[in-house]
Amino acid sequence: MSVSADVFRLPLLPSVRDLLKLYNVKATKRLSQNFLLDPKITNKIVKIANIRNCHVCEVGPGPGPITRALLNRGCVSLTVIEKDPRFIPVLEQLVEAADGRMSVIMGDILSYNMGALFDQNLAVPWESEEIPQLRIVGNLPFNVATPLLIKWLECISNRSNAWSYGRIPMTLTFQKEVAERIVAQIGDHQRSRLSVICQYLCHVSHRFTIPGKAFVPAPDVDVGVVKFLPRVEPLIKLPFPLVEKVVRETFNTKNKIMFNCLRNLFPEPNRKQMVTEALNMADISPASRPIFLDVEEFGRICYAYKKLCDRDPKLFEYDYRSPRKEEGGNDL
Repeated sequence: MSVSADVFRLPLLPSVRDLLKLYNVKATKRLSQNFLLDPKITNKIVKIANIRNCHVCEVGPGPGPITRALLNRGCVSLTVIEKDPRFIPVLEQLVEAADGRMSVIMGDILSYNMGALFDQNLAVPWESEEIPQLRIVGNLPFNVATPLLIKWLECISNRSNAWSYGRIPMTLTFQKEVAERIVAQIGDHQRSRLSVICQYLCHVSHRFTIPGKAFVPAPDVDVGVVKFLPRVEPLIKLPFPLVEKVVRETFNTKNKIMFNCLRNLFPEPNRKQMVTEALNMADISPASRPIFLDVEEFGRICYAYKKLCDRDPKLFEYDYRSPRKEEGGNDL
């Protein structure tokens, strides 16, 4: 690297707002685009991400307001992944100004595999407890934030994609309500599927809230900045698809008692008996409610469900939403 990341700052450039006007680029509602143009806020996000002397991947940079802050705050290299070709001229100006530290990849992050994005010498063994000098940062469009997070959580669980390099931290934005669900603790009315599947795999913290009026155009909701650090050991040591299915079906009816929450995991004619058996094996009260269960208790339910699936391999494939010839009318 010809210029030290510790001392490099971008040269004076037109503002992001001016570049948007110059290239006549406006936010697209279909892509849930909202631009964060306040440098005080973008600098705060980047400070939380702790990217100094790190190699960074920014997801969905748009016109580059966070990109500028990343380059100015001392990342060694920056790769941005952008789906919308309208932003390429704006981003290319940053590439030229970044003195070889920045590259742009055109692609859809929902399908893009970051497993070859960084030098393999930067990988750190997962069990070492050391965090690699790699970071993922993104102001995520609302319409892809949750599906992308779930995809990445599965990658964290099997240490694939970017997490083949080790426990890479993420600093991401979500609608405030989604951010609150991610970090919600036992008894919180916001506790949900996201709470459990995020917390069993990662240490999570809701760092601050950005008012909606700070974005252009301003959304109807505020935005939360959440930081994720993958755990050395997951709190539930089972395959992600099984854990996600159990937690998802449980929280589909989270205000009901657990006996009713688990019913959708099992087919008739033995539904009641199997729910009872699962709860007995997990030592969970049938009258308890999902928001009052901790991750360890969900883990016991997942292990009980796995035992039942091991006994009947077809059970995991059961989906109560699929048409069922053997059932007619209400099943309970």
